[in-house]
Amino acid sequence: MYQRTVKALDMTIILLSLGITVFSAIAVYAGQSGTSQVVIRGENRTWVYSLDAEELVKVRGTLGGDTVVRISGGEVWVESSPCTNQICVGSGHIHAGSWGKLIACIPNQVTVSIEGINEGTEVDYTVW
Repeated sequence: MYQRTVKALDMTIILLSLGITVFSAIAVYAGQSGTSQVVIRGENRTWVYSLDAEELVKVRGTLGGDTVVRISGGEVWVESSPCTNQICVGSGHIHAGSWGKLIACIPNQVTVSIEGINEGTEVDYTVW
């Protein structure tokens, strides 16, 4: 009788643990399908937005001026920056398909990248 109760209790605990594990996995991973985030890093701060957001972010950099980053229509780009060469502005737009690419304003120490689920199907590079 005692053995039967212990086995039933063990089985209840195992099933309960399995149920909690499955529920936790669904809760954590269900909402992440196709999500990408825009990560903007400035001198002392990091901003994180959904790639689906409509935002205009002004990032104060080391040059003393603002690097202006726009997120719109599933794309992100640098609209303006106080640096002289404007390479970051000329870098154009990046989107979910360009996951892992980076826009950088080196003089103002501001970077913009897309992180999260890689929705691109193309291999960018291979390291041997």
